[in-house]
Amino acid sequence: MNIGDASERSGVSAKMIRYYEEIGLIKAARRANGYRDYDANDVTVLQFIRRTRDLGFSLEEVSNLLALWRDRKRPSREVKKLASQHIQDLERRMREMRAVVRTLKTLADHCHGDERSDCPILDDFASARPKRKTAKKHAHA
Repeated sequence: MNIGDASERSGVSAKMIRYYEEIGLIKAARRANGYRDYDANDVTVLQFIRRTRDLGFSLEEVSNLLALWRDRKRPSREVKKLASQHIQDLERRMREMRAVVRTLKTLADHCHGDERSDCPILDDFASARPKRKTAKKHAHA
């Protein structure tokens, strides 16, 4: 089947299919005329990729999950380990997003939102300094 059919059946855009092929997540056969030729297995791989991406896995994680999926002798603990790490990352990002929401709500609560030009939201944006982690230097003897 051509890329349009594979796209329709998998739910992955043709542009993304080309990209996934470019980065090595999928390898399509080529016809004599050079066009990509996909089969049912390719569609299944694309559906796998789409589902993992929908769940927020990075491309590196997707690649690792694909390798595990293709290895029928893999221990399931490896898959669970990747999923558990991803859950921890999602939970960390959710905490960070809740903190961002709290900050923005506080700023919005302090803005008059009227005809005045002074705006505590913009003032905060202009004065905020990113927190930088300082690396501790270790003296070597």
